[in-house]
Amino acid sequence: QAMVKIKKQSLVDQIYSRLREEILMLRFPLGSRINVNEIQEDLGVSSTPLREALNRLQQEGLVTIQPNIGASMISLDAHDVEEIQEMAYILQSAAVRLSMERGDRELMAARIEEQVKNYASSHNAKESVKAVYNLIGVFYHTCGNQRLDNSMIALQGQVLLLRFIYAECPGCRENQDLLEQILHGVRSGETEEILDALLEYQERSKPAILEWLSAINSKK
Repeated sequence: QAMVKIKKQSLVDQIYSRLREEILMLRFPLGSRINVNEIQEDLGVSSTPLREALNRLQQEGLVTIQPNIGASMISLDAHDVEEIQEMAYILQSAAVRLSMERGDRELMAARIEEQVKNYASSHNAKESVKAVYNLIGVFYHTCGNQRLDNSMIALQGQVLLLRFIYAECPGCRENQDLLEQILHGVRSGETEEILDALLEYQERSKPAILEWLSAINSKK
């Protein structure tokens, strides 16, 4: 099914957003070539803004671009998952510690509670992933360190891709207890309780993600 043509306003941003969503929603198989000509035709755009959008996706680690070959979706294996989750936890831990020292905990708790409710009422993968993304984002937005926030942006696409893969797996939306634990940790000032919940979320998701990747890679 062809994508709907888009207006030629903020063209690169619109193409980037559209392609990013298609990638994160796993509509391009991992490791597959991205047919630039087909996308140009579907969106009704020229090659220049499309290539700029693809360059932005490459900076996020979602796309690889090779000379004389073109753009492809990234491939993932167990080692990639380990590295992505390890880096994500390191950055999340720093953001949590700084925000718990510097942030307005009452305001943080209110924002996190909203996302806990959004997660509980989510109807699909996109809604549940968005709730987790926004919840963790509270710590980055209140940590008071712009460089830390920017460091996470460079990894964000790959982290989100893993969360969308996890969201395709059975039982993926049974983590309400961990989000409630994060909220309790913020309210009570227990930083380690928050970090334990974030680590447990990763530990729960990893086997499901690896099983999904194994099934996908075995079909290639």
